[in-house]
Amino acid sequence: MNEITQKMRFAAREILEKKEVNYVIGWEKGSFAYQSPPVFIDKGEDVDRLIWDEFCISNLAVYLLDERCRETKVGLFVKGCDSRGVVRLIQDRQVPRDRVYIMGIPCPGVKDPVKSAKAGREQAPLADKCLYCTSKNPVLYDVILGDKVQEGSLTGENERFAEITDFEEKDLDKRYEFWSQQFDRCIRCFACRNICPACNCAVCCFEQPRVGWLSKYVGRSQNEFYILTRALHVAGRCIECGECERACPVNIPIMKLNRKIIKDINELFGQYEAGLDLEQTPPLGRYETDDPDEFAD
Repeated sequence: MNEITQKMRFAAREILEKKEVNYVIGWEKGSFAYQSPPVFIDKGEDVDRLIWDEFCISNLAVYLLDERCRETKVGLFVKGCDSRGVVRLIQDRQVPRDRVYIMGIPCPGVKDPVKSAKAGREQAPLADKCLYCTSKNPVLYDVILGDKVQEGSLTGENERFAEITDFEEKDLDKRYEFWSQQFDRCIRCFACRNICPACNCAVCCFEQPRVGWLSKYVGRSQNEFYILTRALHVAGRCIECGECERACPVNIPIMKLNRKIIKDINELFGQYEAGLDLEQTPPLGRYETDDPDEFAD
């Protein structure tokens, strides 16, 4: 048992026995060595199920949405990207700050379970999202478990958008062909929406058939409308946790689209990282007199 796991179990047992929270959300060991799925614990005697290892990839912040209409208080373990998701939810007024007890865990990076199943536990590389991660330490917490790790993207800031820059240089027709192929594969299962902390509307516009925005037909035009609308919905609010892409059953590179929008926002409005500061309003959520307005010319 590693030190972080011990601290997690001690912290969870303490707040449960003191009834400071109704339950705790963390990770437990799955059926295979490369699986560490979410676990929900409401009894002190069950805290030994909690673990911390390199496969704790799931962003637990999204589960707070289940509590937005209840008066419960939740104990939540968070990595850096998870904590940015909590900030996102608090800023969007989905979860009051005083109803979540945040236990932060410094994260040097996690491994993708799917790649690990193919390559083996020891040979598996870090998850793609971890290569570009800029928040290895929690940005919001009540208590932090363990020493903070060194911040900074493993690939460097220039490499973070290198793939996007290369793609932008392609011919317009080639870019459209690429994305058309991706749209064609979408089965509209809404997994990307359901797992995203920024997709937190109580009622989704895509589930209102009377409005007629999206038909039940699964084809390129409707898929394109859904994917692009969702991308713009989280523009300036995406925390780059990569859960949308990881959850996609047909492996659509959703983060390529999200990262393109992040790059554009940084170029238009200045450097901005979503979910780092509770007091900072996202660029597309405020108006400044010096905002770019070339479209008006």
